Amino acid sequence: MGENLILSIDQGTTSSRAILFAKDGTSVFTAQREFTQHFPNSGWVEHDPEEIWQTILTVCEEAVKAATNGGHTIAAAGITNQRETTVVWNRKTGTAVHNAIVWQDRRTSSFCTELKEAGHEPGFTAKTGLLLDPYFSGTKIKWILDNVEDARASAENGDLAFGTIDSFLLWRFSNGQRHITDATNASRTLIYNIHKSEWDDELLNILDIPKSMLPDVQDSSSDFGSIDKSLFGEEIRIGGVAGDQQAATFGQVCLEPGTIKSTYGTGCFVILNTGNEALPSDNKLLTTVAYQLNGKPTYAIEGSIFVAGAAVQWLRDGLGVIQSAEETESMAHQLSSNQGVYLVPAFTGLGAPYWNPDARGALFGLTRDTGIEQIVRATLESVAFQTYDLFKAMADDGVTPTKVRVDGGMVQNNWLCQFLADILNIPVQRPMQTETTALGAAYLAGLHCGVYKSHQDLAANWKIDREFTPTMESAERENLLGDWKNAVAGVIHQTQPQRNT
Repeated sequence: MGENLILSIDQGTTSSRAILFAKDGTSVFTAQREFTQHFPNSGWVEHDPEEIWQTILTVCEEAVKAATNGGHTIAAAGITNQRETTVVWNRKTGTAVHNAIVWQDRRTSSFCTELKEAGHEPGFTAKTGLLLDPYFSGTKIKWILDNVEDARASAENGDLAFGTIDSFLLWRFSNGQRHITDATNASRTLIYNIHKSEWDDELLNILDIPKSMLPDVQDSSSDFGSIDKSLFGEEIRIGGVAGDQQAATFGQVCLEPGTIKSTYGTGCFVILNTGNEALPSDNKLLTTVAYQLNGKPTYAIEGSIFVAGAAVQWLRDGLGVIQSAEETESMAHQLSSNQGVYLVPAFTGLGAPYWNPDARGALFGLTRDTGIEQIVRATLESVAFQTYDLFKAMADDGVTPTKVRVDGGMVQNNWLCQFLADILNIPVQRPMQTETTALGAAYLAGLHCGVYKSHQDLAANWKIDREFTPTMESAERENLLGDWKNAVAGVIHQTQPQRNT
């Protein structure tokens, strides 16, 4: 007999996927399509919203066909998405007025500096839990309104809509009938008051963004309408939406205060559940909404690293030194040490806890003996070192996790997981199901549509694949971290104005 499945739509930074999940959290079908990355200027990153939409249609059609051919039904759909990536479209035509500006994009760096110098950052942080950085959606919206012909006038007339990718997809799925988002995505825009759970008029005024552009904000598990029958031959209810990192938190069942997960995809994102308390950070971490259920937000502290898996993609596509990500594990194993080579992958600036949008990547410690293996190992090590920086900032904020759950494509690499445990000096737990971002969206949809009755149902699904425990001597750890700190300092030094002597 067929099963009642949940369709998870995972729209990521480099690809779109549709995954069918059974009730027990196992995936039974996956379709994936990559799409084009556009780099029109140094530090700029864009996506074509139409290409994203076409990849979504393709993978969803494949998933629905697979369910039908297998005699299964689809109980509901959930959506998870790359966060902060900004789309502005015309309400009448549904067409974007500009390419989507991706979360990695740095084009509003100077404007963020102007806002800081004008003394605005404390106000933004107090209300949104965020810092003034090009990472977030707000300054991207303003850039589009200021730089696309007739965009501001159209926005003032109420003709334009803004959305993160989830909102854009929901608009398209409903044939323009629903302009909505969830609280997790709203909390990443720089214009949403996470304490009052509403768009903030003062912040909108500072950024000169018309409120009419903004979507309605809902619980992460709620009625987001349906996928129109005309698209895939059947109407599918959408019952869950969350930004990718919050969805991964839900998929890892980090639903109790103090639980923590770290996701390794394009970037790396550590989220610590803080319950009903929005804890401020004194060490440049973010306070954000982990998820919102029954009108009540659950908060989290987050550390954001912009480049993790993207650095491995750079090795493959940019340098051409590897054919696949899987090769990196055996290459790292071949070396007994990093031989003094460090990569700081600040390709789109440095995220937490440095927040330096002008930083750029650099390799340190190169010698005549340096080869591909050393550079590959330095790339993997940089992911662990950056994660340590986040955990150190959390510790300075008074939070010291005793273990961490990891997920994302990179954690299939056993060498990386062991090195991560060694550098963090705590156990690293890898679950059986590492597609936790997509799974979290499925869980949210399943809760709303009755597939799951409670959080206990979700917790029962979580099963550990392997736990990695620290084995590194403390002296070695401290030496590695000291050299890493020096490498980061060298990158930051290059962003400082140089005086002539």
